[in-house]
Amino acid sequence: MSFAQLPAVDVAAVPSDALVLDVREDDEWAAGHVEGALHIPMSDFVARFGEVTEAVADGRRAFVMCRVGGRSAQVTQYLVQQGIDAANVDGGMQAWDGAGRPMVTDNGTAAFVL
Repeated sequence: MSFAQLPAVDVAAVPSDALVLDVREDDEWAAGHVEGALHIPMSDFVARFGEVTEAVADGRRAFVMCRVGGRSAQVTQYLVQQGIDAANVDGGMQAWDGAGRPMVTDNGTAAFVL
């Protein structure tokens, strides 16, 4: 599978008000995530695809993120094939954390990348 034509961005290029689509599993999300991100695990993605189309109905670009970029690349490729403006976030949550971008948890504990 080739990702040569896959739109990708550096974490620094993700706007603070961007639509971040987090495709990690529930335990990874619980450990720490981007505030305001839409969480749809890759395992649930096809079943919950309607949530994505609703989120991008206003023409916003979806910035797709996982832990390091592999799963999000697959999801980004799928979205682009569906005609949705999407970009894979290079390095995923590890790069996000490494760049000092803010992360939150749902329960208020210190956020980390699982």
